[in-house]
Amino acid sequence: MDHYRPDKNIWDHHDFKIMGWHDATIWSMVANTESFEFLIDLDYIFKWVDPGPGETYYKFWVAPVTMVFENAFDVRVDIQSSQGDMEISALHCTELGPSPNGKFTQYKFCFACQEGEVSLQATGYKMYIRQSPTLLDRQSLGFLSRGGVSFDRSVSNS
Repeated sequence: MDHYRPDKNIWDHHDFKIMGWHDATIWSMVANTESFEFLIDLDYIFKWVDPGPGETYYKFWVAPVTMVFENAFDVRVDIQSSQGDMEISALHCTELGPSPNGKFTQYKFCFACQEGEVSLQATGYKMYIRQSPTLLDRQSLGFLSRGGVSFDRSVSNS
């Protein structure tokens, strides 16, 4: 497989059941309190590729993405990392019920990481794919190859 193209460039919480965050790397997080958003910059693994004949290790289709949690609140970060890196084990989502105004459904999202936990409540998320996935022999892009830290919402069209 020389090229991998995701089904779409913007994913959201309705896609949660078909998405997976295992071994994804979190590069940075920021709260945009003016618009009630919580943003996460991460390397998302779109596909694990089984080892080919004579190969021992998996390969991975990885792209930098921006996750934007909407109407976010009650953000909790409990991370202890010797080098500051964060690797996701799983993302859990629990439906909490209607928002106080009744217009949205509220969810609790919990990133279980190797180094601790990041949790928040929000009415959903959008995940913007900023570059086309790259086939790698590791699960994360390098800092420079991914363009550093970014919370850009521009999507790749290739």
